[in-house]
Amino acid sequence: MKKMISSALIIGLLSPMIVCAADSASAAYSVHIRSLAASCAACHGTHGNAVSTSNHGDSTPALAGVSKADIIAKLQAFKSGERSATVMHRHAKGLTADEITALAEHFSMQVPYNPVILEPQRLRADHAN
Repeated sequence: MKKMISSALIIGLLSPMIVCAADSASAAYSVHIRSLAASCAACHGTHGNAVSTSNHGDSTPALAGVSKADIIAKLQAFKSGERSATVMHRHAKGLTADEITALAEHFSMQVPYNPVILEPQRLRADHAN
């Protein structure tokens, strides 16, 4: 009986440590995925909301709100070489299957919106002084 109580006490004391370690690993993985997603912003826009810089509609596609399955399928196609691209095949080849799934989950949960492009403004010649 004493052994059972000691074992229960030890398990009770260690359980929060195990949960904390799992939460810590999960948090680290979340930071890792958000870091990967942040690198996507260079082309796909903040939180996956791409900005069109052309009147021809040839901007990089937005990722925000796209279905998880669609993003996974496209990234896997880039990774395998089935889908051609200028740089995406290189990015996708560096991702694991878990990272692809996590990125797809991340971008599918982002809220899509149309970013506003500010028009460039010229300074007046007398503005400098």
